[in-house]
Amino acid sequence: MAVLPIRISGDPVLHTPAAPVQTIDDELRTLVADMFETMDAAPGVGLAGPQVGVPLRLFVYGYTDDDDVEYRGVAINPELFITPTSVEPADPDTESEGCLSFPGERFPLVRGESAILRATDLDGEPYEIQTSGWLARIFQHEFDHLDGLLYVDRIDRVYGKVAAKIERKKGWGVPGLAWVPGQDDVEP
Repeated sequence: MAVLPIRISGDPVLHTPAAPVQTIDDELRTLVADMFETMDAAPGVGLAGPQVGVPLRLFVYGYTDDDDVEYRGVAINPELFITPTSVEPADPDTESEGCLSFPGERFPLVRGESAILRATDLDGEPYEIQTSGWLARIFQHEFDHLDGLLYVDRIDRVYGKVAAKIERKKGWGVPGLAWVPGQDDVEP
């Protein structure tokens, strides 16, 4: 297993819809194992294929809820169904997100409270998870990556201006930038 470089905002793979996974084979299993290692090293709660430069529709997730229930898995060719989002502004204290492809920053974002994830696992078996709260948020965040969206593409205009300023200041927004968890001085 290996820790993979995580692409930073501006890399074309992050801003292009990913292609469906065609074959579940040993190469894909190795990629998924590397993605888990990368996510854990970052540390993060999710990581999508495009974030490691692989334009395929898959993501890994690892989250422990307040009751110490651990959710960890891979979603291959997922479908996601979400409840409508609130029209109220996001609460900066309870609805802020970060992203390993926009490292070190957090911004409030309204998401649907509940979600149903339908996907395939590494054995080619379909599964479904119905969830709410942070796990639903994680699924929505990672699913957006598969459609070529970063969470900063969805935040309110005021926060979007701040994110754009940060991106310019850090020299992001151009192809080819990445960081490696455990090697680079980046705080996610």
